[in-house]
Amino acid sequence: VNVASKCGFTHQYEQLTALKTKYADKGFEVLGFPANNFMHQEPGSDAEIKVFCQTKYNVNFPIFSKISVGGDDIHPLYKFLTDKKTDPKFHGRISWNFEKFLIGRDGQILDRFGPKVKPDADEVIKAVEAALATATK
Repeated sequence: VNVASKCGFTHQYEQLTALKTKYADKGFEVLGFPANNFMHQEPGSDAEIKVFCQTKYNVNFPIFSKISVGGDDIHPLYKFLTDKKTDPKFHGRISWNFEKFLIGRDGQILDRFGPKVKPDADEVIKAVEAALATATK
């Protein structure tokens, strides 16, 4: 998930934390990648971002160093996630903060959810549960 602390979707940290908690015992993990690509909604330093996430939302998943999720300086991870060659099914630029990718244990991109799709939406829960069921077989 590309995240930002000054975004209208920042409250999704709560739902992401709950999702992580609900499925952690099955091996599910949420990874947060702060990005300042959209209207400078993540202006803080890495340390400031982590403090914000922990004190405001009690985030229980890794928050990585700030990266770029688009443009000429796009991070290799997001290049992989958005490129048609490496992601023929879910490719395309990141539209805004809190775009979510579901990646299987084998590294395959299983699904992608836009910023407006809440982490506790039925479609996300069903996709996560299906991925976890497949992973345990």
